Amino acid sequence: MSDSILPVILCGGSGTRLWPLSRESFPKQFVPLIEGKSLLQLTLERVKPLSGSAVCITNNEHRFLVQESMEAAGIDGRQFLEPAGRNTAAAMTVAALNSAADDLLLFLPADHHIPDVDAFARTVASGVPAATDGYFVTFGVQPTYPSSAYGYIQSGETLDSAASWVAQFVEKPTAEKAQQMLLAGGYFWNAGIFLVRAATLLDAVKKHAEDIFTACEQAVAQQTEDGSFVRLGGPAFLDCRSESIDYAVLEHHDRVAVVPFAGAWSDVGSWNAVAELSPADDHNNRVSGQGHTVNASNTYINAPHRPVVALGTDNLLIIDTPDALLVADTRQAEQVKQVVQLLNEQASPQAVMHRRVARPWGWYDSIDAEANFQVKRIMVKPGAKLSLQLHHHRAEHWVVVKGTARVTNGDAVFDLHENQSTYIPIGTQHRLENITDQPLEIIEVQSGDYLGEDDIVRLDDTYGRAN
Repeated sequence: MSDSILPVILCGGSGTRLWPLSRESFPKQFVPLIEGKSLLQLTLERVKPLSGSAVCITNNEHRFLVQESMEAAGIDGRQFLEPAGRNTAAAMTVAALNSAADDLLLFLPADHHIPDVDAFARTVASGVPAATDGYFVTFGVQPTYPSSAYGYIQSGETLDSAASWVAQFVEKPTAEKAQQMLLAGGYFWNAGIFLVRAATLLDAVKKHAEDIFTACEQAVAQQTEDGSFVRLGGPAFLDCRSESIDYAVLEHHDRVAVVPFAGAWSDVGSWNAVAELSPADDHNNRVSGQGHTVNASNTYINAPHRPVVALGTDNLLIIDTPDALLVADTRQAEQVKQVVQLLNEQASPQAVMHRRVARPWGWYDSIDAEANFQVKRIMVKPGAKLSLQLHHHRAEHWVVVKGTARVTNGDAVFDLHENQSTYIPIGTQHRLENITDQPLEIIEVQSGDYLGEDDIVRLDDTYGRAN
């Protein structure tokens, strides 16, 4: 049965709830939160027992981050690139329109954590009979406490040994209502994981949200393919209504089933949720990275880059990054997105970008900057190369600090080894390439009257990026 399931990973997310580690340009699904792995990579690894391939739905900006996660997980597949986010109803419809009618599609958020892979696979497989029978199957997590942070699913009449008919969907309840539902039984947290035949999904969307179906149908008709990347037709998709599959379809549909999942699950929706993924000491302190607690209690430290010490603290979250620090009361964890909103209003770049920026060829880290100069540390992955480019406003000086670089500087092409350097004048075409099987690192010093990233004229690019 499992061989017929195609996992579809929904990779949207703005990155505000786990700031400053997660940001708009590097949302939480890409952050290495658990044992050096991102939530997206863990999600892809979780579906491998079900299928050797997967589909990811993301955007143009994040496509290489998704590709990197797929490679790390050892899974093949295509990416559908949305010109703008339009919520889950549109994303799922696009995936179904690109599938055969009888394909069983398993839709999963990219940023949830389910540690028991085998239990998850068994639960999904138990939902196959209901999905094959034309039901829209959702997976409900067995609640462990009366949470008011999640929506709920109430189960009704039994359909088979695993699935029950969905009696109703319940909005995020008050704490008192959540307690009542937990005591009553038959209620499950809505995890946003679905198993459904492509034809079943399309019929339901066409019936309950015809405008979304029509817009997605037009976007798919206008889509273009670039290797494993599929770019949806922009104008039609941008006109699509933005709504979740729950609101647009499931709350109106009469053939929805729920399969309970009793394993551990987290939507990693706040820093408190992240903290719970780390073991606690005798004083309920939790540490990730180089954190230290002294006479502290109920304190979480995330310090991947340098030592951070909490002395005599209580009920604190301390999240350290090279260019921003968050210190928050644990009771205010849900308000982090307000901090990001404030920083955006102040046009602070730390609201959106990290100091270290991922690129398809590797990454760069902006070490220092003033009005007329900027210093970057650049890493180029084995076999990768930057675009052939030039700049109108800045010159660059490259110093190799690790590995061997193949350099194009004007008409000359040559190799540089550690402690060797080259100078690239303004207006000179140039390229940096790593022809070895080891990472290449250089220090780049830029100087000029304008140092913005948009002062790049790409003459040739391996990754198909527009100039």
